[in-house]
Amino acid sequence: MVELLGLRIGGLSVGGVQTCLTVPRWRLAFDVGRCPEASVGCSTILFTHSHMDHMGGVASHCATRALRHMPPPVYVVPREDERAFADLFDVWRRLDRSDLPHTLVPLGIGDEHVLPNGMVVRPFRSPHRILCQGYAVSSRKKKLRDEYVGLEVAEVRRLAVDEGRDVTRVVETPELAFSGDARIEVLEHEVVRTARRLILECTFLDERVSVEQARDKGHVHLDEVLERAHLLENEAILLSHVSPRYRRGEVRRILDARLPVGLRERVQPMLAGLPV
Repeated sequence: MVELLGLRIGGLSVGGVQTCLTVPRWRLAFDVGRCPEASVGCSTILFTHSHMDHMGGVASHCATRALRHMPPPVYVVPREDERAFADLFDVWRRLDRSDLPHTLVPLGIGDEHVLPNGMVVRPFRSPHRILCQGYAVSSRKKKLRDEYVGLEVAEVRRLAVDEGRDVTRVVETPELAFSGDARIEVLEHEVVRTARRLILECTFLDERVSVEQARDKGHVHLDEVLERAHLLENEAILLSHVSPRYRRGEVRRILDARLPVGLRERVQPMLAGLPV
């Protein structure tokens, strides 16, 4: 479990093995590669793409929640994967002889999904080897319009009630962006660079895999992050999907040696699942 600006992130993300990152406070998870126990309490899963290490545990997730008499989960998938995802569950229902109840929400670029806590989810395209999308999760708050700031509370109430004026505006704040599996071009999305918290895949960290090889695999190399460090406005960054060729202590040493101080103090690696 790591903490990003007071928000706890659990689960694990190991390149090519499994990804399931959980946000317990929001009862939300990104992907379910193998259905770790931490994911079962998450009622909404945002799936980035259909590779097995990101979606392979979904039937187990659904069945476990049903076994424990928990409400049916909500599965958000890229719109293009809707039919295949539904077909997958049709097969599992026949094999498992169970209902596997859930709600399927296909979400495409330009769509939004409102979570039970009122936060808004919007997908963005993540360039990968196959169709993939990341997600931005934003909070919504009402604030007094600038022209009414400084007025007495009674006067604001009078304008709103007696004159019917709309005295407030809705302000959205991107609280968390999750890149999914992606090449470095995912940083071209403004919301990825400016969200308060960013979970960015960074699979390869040094010369053992070249930038060209990383790009061919559809992943980010640390060299590319360093080249674009000046673009990252995020207050906290979690580097995920690190290749299992790196050990935990080695990951820390590489980041300490290679990241500039201003970036290093904002960056944490997701180490769970990596070899010790």
